[in-house]
Amino acid sequence: MTERFSPPGPVDATTSRGERPPPARLAVYERQTWKEIAHLLANLPVSIIGFVYVVGFLFTGAGLAVTVVGLPLLSLGLLGARQLGKAERARARKLLGVRIDEPSRLRVRRAGFFRWLWSSLKDPVGWRTTLYEFIRLPWGIVTFTVTLMSLFLLWPVLPYLARGLTNVDRAMVRGLLIPSDELERRIAELESDRGVVVDTAAADLRRIERDLHDGAQARLVNLAMGLGLAKEKLLEGQADDSVALMVEEAHGEVKLALQELRDLARGIHPAVLTDRGLDAALSAVASRCTVPVKVTVDLATRPAAAIEGIAYFTVSELLQNISKHSAARTASVEVWRTDDRLLVQVWDDGRGGASLDGGTGMAGLADRLGAVDGLFVVESPAGGPTTVTAELPWRERQAGDDAKLPHRTPGK
Repeated sequence: MTERFSPPGPVDATTSRGERPPPARLAVYERQTWKEIAHLLANLPVSIIGFVYVVGFLFTGAGLAVTVVGLPLLSLGLLGARQLGKAERARARKLLGVRIDEPSRLRVRRAGFFRWLWSSLKDPVGWRTTLYEFIRLPWGIVTFTVTLMSLFLLWPVLPYLARGLTNVDRAMVRGLLIPSDELERRIAELESDRGVVVDTAAADLRRIERDLHDGAQARLVNLAMGLGLAKEKLLEGQADDSVALMVEEAHGEVKLALQELRDLARGIHPAVLTDRGLDAALSAVASRCTVPVKVTVDLATRPAAAIEGIAYFTVSELLQNISKHSAARTASVEVWRTDDRLLVQVWDDGRGGASLDGGTGMAGLADRLGAVDGLFVVESPAGGPTTVTAELPWRERQAGDDAKLPHRTPGK
């Protein structure tokens, strides 16, 4: 049995931290004062470059928006604005002592040109950087002029003047160049997760339709044809051994069709999960695994039906992978609750080497768990063992949860 652990949650840089610079002094030759003066003098050329870039891609992209190249150009311009923001943050860190975390990379969960286009067009980091560069030109002119004149005319008070001007710069950097706040990040993740849920539901519907069409439906068609031939023979008075053979074959087709329908119903939502919960359902899944599996479920109460179903199908898929790919001798399944999280850990002593891009369906499991704010962690060094930990949010079971699910009684 492996040691339980709770994988660390994703760490997102969403806050900015400013380091307070040393107090301004009268001496012009203080190191920090020279850094602030250099920053203020560089504001004008940097602001001109940023303003020209922003106006250029905005006007070009907006003007060509009615054509097929306008929106892609605007998207590329926003990606370039991200790089300008990165350079401005680096300049603020080096010269002003401002510490601001870099925003996360623009992520697109699903491949495709239009998904990338839409994600880049609604990128808040790119748009805030665009606003920053657009309003910086007047300020750059002011700071450059005042600092240059003060070097010759007001040098005794220049340290205090530079500190006041750069404090405005620090406020602008912190206000517009910080990473996306948590709400914006969460909205983007939920929009992406919604696409994953829709795609998964569509794939499940196609799988059910295919299984019905190629399995039970085909057998029922053969059954109807066999019974039709037997009926014609009986009507013609030919009640011989061939009719008995047709009836026997039809009976066999009925049993096979019922078995396929039971398997299909179990794949949609098993009755044992609805009636008896995860312990019994996972024990049933483990009994069909080709590797001996020890199941331990430590839950005082049952979670919500949706969470329970995701946990069940996650374990079912992982045990299928163990049967097909692991060459393991033993395996284990543990389920327990920690605070407001449901944790599922599946371990085997197989050959290892499993990964999310290994073609064993684990990427799909990770997407499904991510859609409900869950985590999916795979630890599988070459040579084994393999430990897969799934973490789901705990939601209390409501009184009507079971009523929402179709109750199925297995056929005999």
